[in-house]
Amino acid sequence: MSFRNLLAASCLLFLPGPIWSQTAGMPPSQSPLSLAQAESIAVANQPRLLAAQLRARASAQRIREARSGLQPTIAFNATGALVADTGSSTAVGNITTSAVSDRFAYGGNLSQLVTDFGRTSALIRSTRYHSAAQSDLATLTRAQVRLNVREAYFGVLGAEAVLRAAQAAQQNRHLISRQLEALAQSELRSTLDVNFAKALESEAELAVVRAQSTVSQERSRMATAMGEPQVIHADLSEPITPDSLPPTPEDLLQQAMTQRADLSAAHAQQLSAEEFAQSEKRLSYPTLNVLGAAGQVPYHDHTLHDSYAAAGFNLNIPVFNGGLFAARRAEAQLEATARTRDTEALRLQVNEQVRDAWYRADEAYRSLDVTARLVQQSKEALRLAQDRYDAGLGSIVELNEAQLNETSAEISAADATYTYLSRHAELDFATGLLN
Repeated sequence: MSFRNLLAASCLLFLPGPIWSQTAGMPPSQSPLSLAQAESIAVANQPRLLAAQLRARASAQRIREARSGLQPTIAFNATGALVADTGSSTAVGNITTSAVSDRFAYGGNLSQLVTDFGRTSALIRSTRYHSAAQSDLATLTRAQVRLNVREAYFGVLGAEAVLRAAQAAQQNRHLISRQLEALAQSELRSTLDVNFAKALESEAELAVVRAQSTVSQERSRMATAMGEPQVIHADLSEPITPDSLPPTPEDLLQQAMTQRADLSAAHAQQLSAEEFAQSEKRLSYPTLNVLGAAGQVPYHDHTLHDSYAAAGFNLNIPVFNGGLFAARRAEAQLEATARTRDTEALRLQVNEQVRDAWYRADEAYRSLDVTARLVQQSKEALRLAQDRYDAGLGSIVELNEAQLNETSAEISAADATYTYLSRHAELDFATGLLN
């Protein structure tokens, strides 16, 4: 077999088609699964995201809970004392009156807060900020789900590219091994050359087995990222390679500060803690309520009227409770200050994450050109080694070394593109673009 035929066989890894699914025992899909479709499935099915969205909706109900303090409270009551000692003048417990007698009465009570000097209003604002923080955390979870899907998606494509390269190398070495066996039978080559070729053929077969296992593992990982219980066997569409990165990571820092959902959540939690501290401060302020009651007494002692009604107010002025309000006020203020420091610390972490993600993505982007040149150089080295071996000037060891280098370069080049895509996805997450 000539070197041109060997080189043509090695180029099989660049041919389109579901080679990986046929060799790995996976049925080919009718229509490829795109990255956008995989993300849509994950957003709809991922339990972690659904739980975060439910918690955000639950936190919104706390606003109604806090706002209810400003609304009137109305209650209906019915009381009966059908067996009573009319000779008694006092009673304790649930039936208390100046004269205990047989009776049945029903009516309603109304209580309306007039003012608590803004404590309830501060609680409402605190719950609003807390609800906004929970919504931001749900947005952050959605971005994490999308990042996991992208990394798993590109991991599958990268593993399949490596598998195709390993299969091409296996086929090449199988053909070379058969060729050397034929030459050895004609006493044109030594058995040592045949043994070397068979050893490399076994190594190539082992590489294919490992690559097939990696593809299966990556597909299982992608199914988990998408929230699917079964492994995804569909063929995947090739994504568009993103453009080059900004010149420096500093160009992305301001974008991250305004778009990162976790930063927005931390700021909302800080504001919520500050408003809660204000509400705790106003615990020691007076509260004023308007009270009203009215009802009927259809069955009663002859000394009572058939109906009753009353209205009044209640002014509550805290005087002393063992320092409870002071401790609650101090606790809430310290927590608000701690939330401020948490937000500052998170800003520093975001800066570091954006810079690290940019450096990693820039490294992967520059590696694309390097690996492409490495493939060309290794192919040329293999061609020269093949010519030397065919002319009797080189040994089988030299040829095998050139074949190993060429296969390694092919695998590195096949994996480089998807490594860059994964790291670019990490950069998008760090800057808040996956929200």
